[in-house]
Amino acid sequence: MSLNRDAALNIAKVLTEALPYIQRFTGKTIVVKFGGNAMVDPALHESFARDVVLMKLVGMNPVVVHGGGPQIGALLAKLNIHTEFVNGMRVTDAQTMDVVEMVLGGSVNKEIVASISRNGGKAIGVTGKDGQLIRARKLTVTRHSPELNASEIIDIGHVGDVEQIDTEVLNVILGSNFIPVIAPIGSDATGCTYNINADLVAGKLAQVLRAEKLMLLTNVAGLLDKEGRVLTGLNTAEVDALIADGTISGGMLPKIGCALDAVKSGVASAHIIDGRVPHAVLLETFTNEGIGTLITNRRQ
Repeated sequence: MSLNRDAALNIAKVLTEALPYIQRFTGKTIVVKFGGNAMVDPALHESFARDVVLMKLVGMNPVVVHGGGPQIGALLAKLNIHTEFVNGMRVTDAQTMDVVEMVLGGSVNKEIVASISRNGGKAIGVTGKDGQLIRARKLTVTRHSPELNASEIIDIGHVGDVEQIDTEVLNVILGSNFIPVIAPIGSDATGCTYNINADLVAGKLAQVLRAEKLMLLTNVAGLLDKEGRVLTGLNTAEVDALIADGTISGGMLPKIGCALDAVKSGVASAHIIDGRVPHAVLLETFTNEGIGTLITNRRQ
């Protein structure tokens, strides 16, 4: 059965619109943080896998960093292990860290690898502990104590920050036909294991890999103004101003901070995109309009 004329023209338009982007980004590294609804919705999970497989096939180098908060929470509940959060971060004692490592480095990571394989690609799953990829340090958290009328330091256990990234193992993978899928777990000089925010890991990887793009999938349409409209085409100065006037606040601040740091450190562009939209990664990469919020270092 052949296509009707309108359908055929629409397909041709899509393909020709994508061509200059394919040409521009061939050989470029694109770091994608995979999380939110896209991870737990089977249809979105598969569409994401197809997106990164296509990116690899047309000559790009996608690097996937994933989270896994809902899956960690579900297993902790099943094991009757109490969990709590401080400033949005999970307090992670040794027992909780075992579960985090089991979920992130095991089940979640391997399911993403399997999904890419089902869709015709090749992937290798690693954690930041493999090949000493991510050297971590303990993250310190301070919060205001009304009782003391001063700041207090809160110990949230095995939660880490990125101290250093050694890309040797990634360079080997990127030089092959495989897509690296990275669980955000690192270790310090003593071998102690830490859970690290996936946005933070993705941002740091984009910097050291000199990536063309950093793409952060989220559960909102993008960065919103005070009227709820999606903002895009922003430069770093404009984003700094939006933080200063309170437009960017709350849970979006850390994500935007990762994007800003990456762009200010040489990554060509950062994208906050809606992972609830099927094929969001391809739409942002290969179309003129894109989907979500684009941040660059361009001048006015």
